[in-house]
Amino acid sequence: MSIVELYESGTQKNNIAHFAAIVNIAAIDGKLNEEEMNLLSKFASKLNIEKEQFDAVVKNPKKFSIAPVNSKEERLLHLYDLFKMIFVDHDIDEEERNLIFNYAILLGCSEEKAKEVIQKSIKIFSGNIDFETYQYLVERK
Repeated sequence: MSIVELYESGTQKNNIAHFAAIVNIAAIDGKLNEEEMNLLSKFASKLNIEKEQFDAVVKNPKKFSIAPVNSKEERLLHLYDLFKMIFVDHDIDEEERNLIFNYAILLGCSEEKAKEVIQKSIKIFSGNIDFETYQYLVERK
């Protein structure tokens, strides 16, 4: 049994699963670059991922399954984190789009909601938002 499997906390298991999803997104286009590794380190810190866990997940991220989340806010937070990793190179390709769609479904989104959130997120993260959206985001309390 690995060190990762020894953790019994449900929260910690969910954090590890979420971190693995982020690593999968980062590694989809091949080897992890320095910028991706730096962002992964920040996510690891945020999610309380230990060095040994970090290394295990980076070595084999597909080993960890995605856990559905109950709250809408937590689902959006997970997707937000994934989009931050996708847009570290300022672009999203078709493979990343398909992967994040599958993650959204696994997190508990319906197909329709997943498509909607992904489309809006791509516009926001790529800077292609219209004025009304910009105004709403800026003026929102």
